[in-house]
Amino acid sequence: MASASKESVEAVVIGAGVGGLVAARQLVERGHTVAVIESRDRVGGRLLSAPAGPGVALDLGATWFWPNEPRVMSLIAELGVPHHPHHIAGDALYHDQNGGIRLDGNPIDVPSGRFTAGADRLAEELAAQLPDGTLRLSTAATAIAEDAVGGLQVDLSTPGGPGQLQGEHVVLALPPALAIHRIALPATLPDRVRSLAGATPVWMGSIAKVVIRYDRAFWRDRGLAGSAMSHIGPMRELHDMSGPDGDPAALFGFAPLTVPGASAPNENDIRDQLRALFGADAPDPTDITVMDWSTEADTTPPGAARLGAYQLFGHPEYQVPTLEGRLHWASTETSPVAPGHIEGAIAAGERAAAAIDAALTDESALTRGRP
Repeated sequence: MASASKESVEAVVIGAGVGGLVAARQLVERGHTVAVIESRDRVGGRLLSAPAGPGVALDLGATWFWPNEPRVMSLIAELGVPHHPHHIAGDALYHDQNGGIRLDGNPIDVPSGRFTAGADRLAEELAAQLPDGTLRLSTAATAIAEDAVGGLQVDLSTPGGPGQLQGEHVVLALPPALAIHRIALPATLPDRVRSLAGATPVWMGSIAKVVIRYDRAFWRDRGLAGSAMSHIGPMRELHDMSGPDGDPAALFGFAPLTVPGASAPNENDIRDQLRALFGADAPDPTDITVMDWSTEADTTPPGAARLGAYQLFGHPEYQVPTLEGRLHWASTETSPVAPGHIEGAIAAGERAAAAIDAALTDESALTRGRP
C-alpha cells in the first residue's frame, strides 16, 4: 500500500502466517473483501526455510507435521506441497558430562512428516491463491480504533508512508503478546483480554534453532537416528533434518533461551557439543545456521522469554471475538487444537473466518430484510 489513502474492506487480516492466510483465503472463497497486511517482506511468519538445493530447503522455523493433524494433511494434499517422512530409524543418543551415550532404539522421535521444499512453501501456495492486491507486504498495523459506524479503523505504516484501512472485522493473526506490544488497541478492549494476551507465551519466542549441514548423513552409517537429548546443552535436543534419502544431509537442534538476556549459542559451542555427542572422528559440519527467534522483532516482543504460562494457549477468551464481535484472534497460540503447531494456526484461522462469515452473512440478511 503506497499511499495514505483510506480503503474499506469487510475484513482486515493482520499477519500473513499460515493462520492469517487460511482465514483470508476462506473469507475470499465465501465472497468477502479482504486485505492481508504483513510487516515482513515475505509471507509465512514462523514458517521460514533456507534453500539447500534444487527443490529442497531446510526449515529455520516450523518443521514437522503429524499424521493425526487432519487440517495440515488436507492442505498439503490440496496444494500439492512436496513432503517426505522424517527419518527416525536407528538409535538415539543421550548427552551428559561423559559425552554421548548410545540408547537402544529411538525413544525421542515419533513418525512425522517434513516439507521437502520447506514449510514456507505452504504459506507461499496459500498466498498465491489470494486475489491480486489482497496481500500487502512490508506493511505494519500501528493502531486499531473503533470508528463511528461500528467498524474498526486500522492505522498502517507502509513503504509510502502512513495509511488506513477500514474493516468491519479485524483478525489478529500474530502472537497475542506481540499484538499487545506493537499495536495500540482500543481502550474498550476488556482488561481481562489485554492481560491474557500480554501474558501468553510466544511459541518459539525463547528458542534458537540450529541447522547443521554435512556432506553426508554419517550418523545413519553408524545406525544412529540423528536424535539426541541433552541436559547440558547448548542444544537440548537434536533431530535428523535431511532431505529425501538423506540428501541434503543435516541435523537440527533447539537451544532454549528462557533466561532474559540469554544469547544464542555460537558455532564453537555447537561444534564442541557435536564432537561430544558423535566422537572426535565424526566429520565436521560444512555449515551451521543459527536462527534466534527471540530476536525476531516481527515474532517476539521484548521480555517474551519471561512468559512461561503455556496453559494460556487456546484460552477460552481467544475463542470468542471481542469489541462487539469484530476483533478476532488467529495465531497458533490461540488455538485449543495443537497449539504451537502449524495445525493449530490453521485451526485458529478457520475459526476466525467462520465467525466473520457468519456475522457478515447475518448482517447481509438483516439488510435485505429492511423495508
